Amino acid sequence: MPSIQSYLKEREHLILSDLERVVRAESPTHDKAAVDRCGEVFQELFRQHLGLSAEVIPMEKTGNHLRYQYGDGSEQILIMGHIDTVWDIGRLRYRLEGNKAYGPGIFDMKGGIIQALWALKACKDLGIALNKKVVFLLTSDEETGSDTSRSLIEEEAARSAAALVPEPAVAVSGALKTARKGVGQFTMTITGKAAHAGNHHEDGISAVEEMAHQILNLHALTDYAKGTTVNVGIASGGSRSNVVAEQARLDIDVRISSMAEAERVQAAINGAKPKLPGIKLETDGGLNRPPMERTVQTARLFALANQCADELGFTLTEASVGGGSDGNFTAALGIPTLDGLGAVGDGPHAEYEHVVIDHLAQRSALLALLLTKI
Repeated sequence: MPSIQSYLKEREHLILSDLERVVRAESPTHDKAAVDRCGEVFQELFRQHLGLSAEVIPMEKTGNHLRYQYGDGSEQILIMGHIDTVWDIGRLRYRLEGNKAYGPGIFDMKGGIIQALWALKACKDLGIALNKKVVFLLTSDEETGSDTSRSLIEEEAARSAAALVPEPAVAVSGALKTARKGVGQFTMTITGKAAHAGNHHEDGISAVEEMAHQILNLHALTDYAKGTTVNVGIASGGSRSNVVAEQARLDIDVRISSMAEAERVQAAINGAKPKLPGIKLETDGGLNRPPMERTVQTARLFALANQCADELGFTLTEASVGGGSDGNFTAALGIPTLDGLGAVGDGPHAEYEHVVIDHLAQRSALLALLLTKI
């Protein structure tokens, strides 16, 4: 019987062919029809390779979510991925350049989903029994915050012994992700008093002037030593240059590495006080994704993956990253979670988004072997 690694390496061209199919089925989050068409391609591949039909979870405004179950048993492992991308249809095209394959969503994260599908196919075709059943969840709205899929993810996670996330490996290095920052999104609306900038300037209360003070206060909440950043990404205000600004608005991005920091920053934003007399401040928003903190359980799961990599002849490293994923939700529930098990490449959300072709089989084998040991 061939090994998992040799089985997959011999079929790397087929893995790439499947990946091309799903990448060409473009699926920007906001286009439900397109996401559902992409989901239909995935359904064809799951039927073809695993003989599985999807439990389709219909959504009204976003793409439908898909749930698969492979194997039997009371215990389960959760694999989760998202089929939506950040790219409008036609913005990028699929192409090959040497050992790299480019295209919309190929790295984030269709490559990882295809690798995971082939990991299960290898186990099936080689007659390798798993210790636990696998629930494979494909969702459609991760790129916009997982609003419709979060509860589904958390329900499955609560029943799982471990959660495996084939999101991209760390760009270039190929490291797995054992910690991720949490993500918060806030808005601050500032209301002052309009007045003629020439004739009655002293009667006005400038929302734009207040905005400048608030930006400085917000950015002062950043603490690099604790892994916290606060960024005002959009600042807008006023109506005309000859009018003291009555309105201003800030859009604020928060990244935190611990819940303690999340509580500190949220309290500071929600408790912000005006600098100028007569100004009204209103804040809205909150933490969208809790931090994925590196726990003892996560460390054990990474050690197991590293053991698998040793058996396959390569070395793994781990990293903490600033971006969030659906793994943040499962980790926050105390479920052992290992992220970054997907494709090796570079360029998430960038025009040069790509995967390294000769790592597709290797990383698929890593996931297959890990599934046999959990």
